[in-house]
Amino acid sequence: MLNPSETTTILLIILVALGILTWGYNRAKFYGRLVIFAQLQLVALMAPWLVSFGLFAAGIYLNLVAILLLLVTSLAVYIYLGKKLRAEGQDVILQKKAAKRLQEQSKAEKSQVNQSNKLPPNSNSKIVADALSIPEEDLKLIKGIFGINTFFATETISYQEGAIFKGNLRGEPDTVYDRLSEKLKARFSDKYRLFLVEGIEEKPVVIVLPSIVDPRPTTLVQRNVALVLFVGTILTSLEASGILLGFDLFSDWSRYQEAIPLSLGLWTVLIAHEIGHRLLAKRYDVRLSIPFFLPTWQIGSFGAITRFESLLPNRNALFDVAFAGSAVGWGLSLILLTVGLVLSHPGSLFQVPTQFFQGSILVSSLARVVFGEELQKSLIDVHPLTIIGWLGLVINALNLLPAGQLDGGRIVQAIYGRKTARRTTIVSLIVLGIVTLINPENSLPLYWVIVIIFLQRDLERPSLNELTEPDDTRAAWGLLILFLMLATLIPWLF
Repeated sequence: MLNPSETTTILLIILVALGILTWGYNRAKFYGRLVIFAQLQLVALMAPWLVSFGLFAAGIYLNLVAILLLLVTSLAVYIYLGKKLRAEGQDVILQKKAAKRLQEQSKAEKSQVNQSNKLPPNSNSKIVADALSIPEEDLKLIKGIFGINTFFATETISYQEGAIFKGNLRGEPDTVYDRLSEKLKARFSDKYRLFLVEGIEEKPVVIVLPSIVDPRPTTLVQRNVALVLFVGTILTSLEASGILLGFDLFSDWSRYQEAIPLSLGLWTVLIAHEIGHRLLAKRYDVRLSIPFFLPTWQIGSFGAITRFESLLPNRNALFDVAFAGSAVGWGLSLILLTVGLVLSHPGSLFQVPTQFFQGSILVSSLARVVFGEELQKSLIDVHPLTIIGWLGLVINALNLLPAGQLDGGRIVQAIYGRKTARRTTIVSLIVLGIVTLINPENSLPLYWVIVIIFLQRDLERPSLNELTEPDDTRAAWGLLILFLMLATLIPWLF
């Protein structure tokens, strides 16, 4: 029989699934007759979770191989349907876009003719709203990069140290961006940066800013802060390991060697997470700051905050860098947890109450597969890797909360855009606040509310090409890892 907490969790997951399916239907209506493919994609993505949790609720437990098979099959079907959708719907989509662009072009050209008739003969037909910070000579050269086959500029507006160019996009965003940026670089080298983004009116605009607005490298003061946090995290990881072993390290420093193995296991997960970020950042030639580790007495560390020290070329880069760190850290933690469960036997180092496995529906499912009837006991012996893997899952799942500049927030921003990312940030803060009120004894949700509000609430700055969205494969992986975050955290939050 399921306890009330597990029943509530399963109901929440099913409600989230239904909500996503409803959202997908509303979004897919744009494609008309192709809506069935878009819906099938979401059904394929949700099916393994609904099947797994439905069977779990009925008391039927799948083994790890069956679960992995369901996930792999789901991703394969999702990607196949995505390719099918694009192949069969490309003509329809292009026709709608072409009609919309022709309509906008006609309006813009009529407006331009009317403006020209009202201006004196020697006036410039391009409207400059304010005094531009860009020198007039540079502005003329910048306007020369636009054309009928890329971006037809109709209006120039002052913006910060640069300018916004409104107009009509005349091609695919990635192709247009490449052509415009190459022309701009040929004229000015690295003096200016070109951004292709969605404007306030939800239409493509080009923003040109001087390179002095690029992200700044980490200062000496920030490096010193990072060093202090690093040392503090070493101490808290040793203290947390000591508490797990049944002693207070700060009261008995002579036992520090006993805490080192567990602490090293935790640091292995933290370092793997950072390596994942940096490998993908190097691939895109993106610079990352040194990590600012977050120490905590409860579990040793909450991971690290890492800033981008260079502009991102596109949303694919934002997704890949954010996803890689979480995927490597989370995947390693899952392996450690699984190996720890398999190696557990009577007489293992740790003895934990069976309620330990009810803190997460994911951990609970794995424990039921491995231990079976042994979970009926009040206490169970587990291998140390079980504890390290469980802590690693929690650390990585917390960083996958869809808020601000956390990995989860970056993934949502990359896949769905800035507007959705702002909403999920607010929702995350509200949920954490509610959990804090429901369970005031648990200080971790409140801790993360403070971290997000004061350190991570702002979204990442726009990519250079903000219009090109990640492909279906990235969207599928992003949704998968966000669901794994929910499966790890929901019962723990309660």
